Amino acid sequence: MAKATKKQALGRGLSALLKDPSNDIKSAEDKNADKVVGSIVELELSSIEVNPFQPRTSFNEESLRELASSIKELGVIQPITVRKLGFDEYQLVSGERRFRASKLIGLETIPAYIRIANDQESLEMALVENIQRQDLDPIEIALSYQRLIEEIDITQEELSDRVGKNRSTIANYLRLLKLDPIIQTGMRDSFISMGHGRALINVADTEDQLAIYEKILGQKLSVRDTEALVRNFKAPNEQKAPVKKAIPQFANKGRKELATILNSKVDIKVSKSGKGQLIIPFTDKEDFERILNSLKSEK
Repeated sequence: MAKATKKQALGRGLSALLKDPSNDIKSAEDKNADKVVGSIVELELSSIEVNPFQPRTSFNEESLRELASSIKELGVIQPITVRKLGFDEYQLVSGERRFRASKLIGLETIPAYIRIANDQESLEMALVENIQRQDLDPIEIALSYQRLIEEIDITQEELSDRVGKNRSTIANYLRLLKLDPIIQTGMRDSFISMGHGRALINVADTEDQLAIYEKILGQKLSVRDTEALVRNFKAPNEQKAPVKKAIPQFANKGRKELATILNSKVDIKVSKSGKGQLIIPFTDKEDFERILNSLKSEK
């Protein structure tokens, strides 16, 4: 118990240090920076602003109330992470649910790790930490991956190393962003799963995607059912291939005899009306003349 008291006192001491304008820390090289950066500090909630780079765009109210109840009972177990903007000004990097839940129950302070970072570093930290720690929906994760690739200017391979995910996993998430926005919203609202979305990606036309999406909702189709539906949807085009008419017995017998006489392959094509064609391939001029002479000799 004594250890916990000492830790809290240390946090309050560092908070007092940060309140002193003569000790304003702006970079990791400043005096006392080593005491603050990376340490747990009690910060006033009023001095913290929400991170505009936060990938999570919606928060489940019921889940937030449950977290608030837990914090009221046990306190904030896992500190949030902030970056220092200026004197007594901070911005959230990760932990917005804890931040919101703490405000919900009227807390004045919250334990926080302080980092000093520029906007790009803050964006990267916010996205990477939220992807790893928060229960984001598939579209939020996909958008976070996309923002990291585009705004931090890294490749999928580099992103794979930073977030500890296989490149194929990242690619599968990014492909979800090709779905119609209505379907993306359905995934975010948990009407369908990522498995449903991955099946729908195989349908190129968005109108067709939406038609299948409505069937998924209306018939409460499983992922496996959806995959089968997509396969059947694409199959008719393959089934429309013309069916070859069977070669009549007389023509097939004659083809074999002619192939023996000419010492060459002979093909026959028969239309639906019963009309046909004899096809005798040749390899070069000499082969053509050989076949021609064979036909003349049969006269």
